[in-house]
Amino acid sequence: MTTFLNPTVAKSEVVRPIQRRKIIRDDRVGLWSSPAVIAPNNFVYKSLSNWAFNVAVGCSHACRFCYVPSAATIKQRPKLSEFGVKDPDSEWGEYVLLRPWDEDKFLASLRAAENTLRSLLKPDGNRAVMYCSTTDPYQVIHHPAPERRQILAQHARWLVRRSLELIRDHSTLNVRILTRSPLARSDFDLFKSFGPRLLFGMSLPTLRNDLAKVYEPKAPAPSQRLAALRAAREAGLHVYVAVAPTYPECDEADLRATLRAVAELEPVTVFHEPINIRAENVERIESHARGLGVILKTDVFATRERWQDYAINSLQTVERLAEELGLADRLHLWPDKSLGNAGMTDRQINPKEHIRWLRRWWGRLSEWPV
Repeated sequence: MTTFLNPTVAKSEVVRPIQRRKIIRDDRVGLWSSPAVIAPNNFVYKSLSNWAFNVAVGCSHACRFCYVPSAATIKQRPKLSEFGVKDPDSEWGEYVLLRPWDEDKFLASLRAAENTLRSLLKPDGNRAVMYCSTTDPYQVIHHPAPERRQILAQHARWLVRRSLELIRDHSTLNVRILTRSPLARSDFDLFKSFGPRLLFGMSLPTLRNDLAKVYEPKAPAPSQRLAALRAAREAGLHVYVAVAPTYPECDEADLRATLRAVAELEPVTVFHEPINIRAENVERIESHARGLGVILKTDVFATRERWQDYAINSLQTVERLAEELGLADRLHLWPDKSLGNAGMTDRQINPKEHIRWLRRWWGRLSEWPV
């Protein structure tokens, strides 16, 4: 069956279905085999959403710390090999396979979500669909052929806009947008049409463009993200910020500067977590830094214990700074579940208080506009 990118694309720009054929490198930027639908997510202690809508397998931002390859994409390794991807983790950022659009299947997934009994939903999900949980909804598509690149970019935009229109008009679900890209500004009009049903957020771990370039090499600069957040606020959107994941180089002065800028946005919620160790992400960070001739403070990842101490210090520093800057009532920390294991707890001066502190954040429900 022929797969159309979207109804506005001319027939001459039809994309043929993926065939079993000799794979070339360009196949790693193209079209995936299964369509984009709303699916339940498996967030733990995040209070972000109950469902996710992911427009692609892979992401062009190539964030060196990203957890997705080890948590989600790795499960698709056999299928990805058909597109020339040998190692989904080490090649993260080099492949972006947009999902096809099938409106009937999307609407079926929308109805399934809409009709899910509230008693069956995790209360911290705010009955929301997240754009996106394993990729970025507004990434740039880097295909070497200009015509193909344009077609894929049109398709990516169609996936987001059409699906949002259907959610708005055919359900009562909420939507949470999370991106690193100021390209989202082109959809502010659509976001605003949701009223309090939509929250727009960006990941902003630091204001330092130079530091972000090391950890998030192909993502837009923090200065661009902050400008987009300010524009969203001026446009009347409800905004939130994920100061996450912060890097070991984000000291107290850096965190204070970031949180001060965030406070000016009057966000609905401010999320925070430091970089967590996941599969090969530390090696990805170190390898990229070596290639740039940059020395990072990756010694904090040398052992599980050192990372835990770093993580707790980062979380508690942000907690203190949020109080100082008037953000305490909107702060939502994301302590990793491993910070509650026996080894970590036994090293605390007051183990019971440590557990109470963790549970308070793990049980926190993030705010939603009313």
